[in-house]
Amino acid sequence: MPLPATEFTPWAALAGGILIGFSAVLTMLFFGRITGIIGILARALGPVAVPWSDRGWRIGFLIGLLVAPIAVMAVSGPIAQTVSTNLPMMAGAGLLVGLGTSLGFGCTSGHGVCGLARLSRRSFVSVGVFMAAAVATVFVLRHVIGAM
Repeated sequence: MPLPATEFTPWAALAGGILIGFSAVLTMLFFGRITGIIGILARALGPVAVPWSDRGWRIGFLIGLLVAPIAVMAVSGPIAQTVSTNLPMMAGAGLLVGLGTSLGFGCTSGHGVCGLARLSRRSFVSVGVFMAAAVATVFVLRHVIGAM
């Protein structure tokens, strides 16, 4: 069954992009760290030896990621779910994302937002690889399998 078409919302996307960039700048300014969600999560909750003084802002950042959509829904009402409800497919996708972040030494937010802004060669390669994988995935799903 095909997924519904996603509504084009350029102003909301622009506002979201500005907020993501602003949070990356503030994280670098106040903590001297890159805003890569996987790194923040791993060092906030994982067994990595990170002092508690460095874990506090990471835990706060993660809480903000959870609270922000709830706050938006409280103000604007429910948000339509446009992601597949196929749990095995979502679990497989999550595992592939985790594998990709391990192989690429970072996630899309770390490489795409922060790495490109710092002109990191590794980030340029990583972004090129995950964008090519995204294009190939959409092509296969839409034109080969016909799932979308």
